[in-house]
Amino acid sequence: MASQPERNLIQSLESAVVVMYLGKSSKDKRDVYYRLAKEQGWRARSAFKLMQVDEEFSLLEGVTKAVDLCAAPGSWSQVLSKRLVENKKEGQEAKIVAVDLQAMAPLPGVIQLQGDITKQSTADQIISYFDGEKADIVVCDGAPDVTGLHDMDEYIQAQLLLAALNITTHVLRPGGSFVAKIFRGKDITLLYTQLKIFFPNVTCSKPRSSRNSSIEAFIVCQDYTPPKDYVPNMGTPLLDLPPMDEQGRSNRTIVPFIACGDLCGFDSDMTYALPVAGEGYKLLKPVQGPITAPYLSAIQKKRKGFFNEQVSKKIGQ
Repeated sequence: MASQPERNLIQSLESAVVVMYLGKSSKDKRDVYYRLAKEQGWRARSAFKLMQVDEEFSLLEGVTKAVDLCAAPGSWSQVLSKRLVENKKEGQEAKIVAVDLQAMAPLPGVIQLQGDITKQSTADQIISYFDGEKADIVVCDGAPDVTGLHDMDEYIQAQLLLAALNITTHVLRPGGSFVAKIFRGKDITLLYTQLKIFFPNVTCSKPRSSRNSSIEAFIVCQDYTPPKDYVPNMGTPLLDLPPMDEQGRSNRTIVPFIACGDLCGFDSDMTYALPVAGEGYKLLKPVQGPITAPYLSAIQKKRKGFFNEQVSKKIGQ
């Protein structure tokens, strides 16, 4: 019979596998936006973030060509697809190009490109889909795998946003808009300054569906106006500004901050009671499960007794 430490080890290994099953029934089922996303057919709750930002700024009004960077699993592409189809007039064609390093399940009306947003070839391929024209809007909901070290996470996210901005300078038409996720930190004002070089109107927004406990926000850049004689170049870093200029003046810029969405509506930080009246709570499957999810290999390992073998080896030591 296994001792208590051995039983604890077995239980912890089994729990690690169970956590990977939680796409269908997890504590997130109490998150109202998580539930609404399933009920309305969105692939992720992040769809509400773009809708609430658009509600505040009317970014998708009249848009017929859009680029979605770091698109997987595709919730923002779903929102773009719905709105752009509504916008197109007779004889017009709505085009959406979704780009991500990961494979993404197909979406009707969305051109999918599996590529790296830091490469020139990716920018050229996006432009080719628009037949030489440019996009009306570029959106990016991408974020790195957070480490929990806030300074490092904020820096990596800022570099990802600059990579998205760099490719945006290749594919966005003058007067277009750019929306991207940011992590607000102590040096975020330097990032605002870099964006102000290309966009006269820059606003930091916080959708209602984004948790207050999260440092994420969304930068809304409007009226794309590149500097005179600026030539986009993917081969060099984009405007890595120091905190002070040559004259000793601060390079930091403060931009407006706006809360988006109905402030009397659902609160993403609250835990709402499940609708269990009568028949009980009905579990909904994810709208689109991941194509190559890590938990699928974990399930196979469990079925083949991999974790039991690891426990035996640990006990043998």
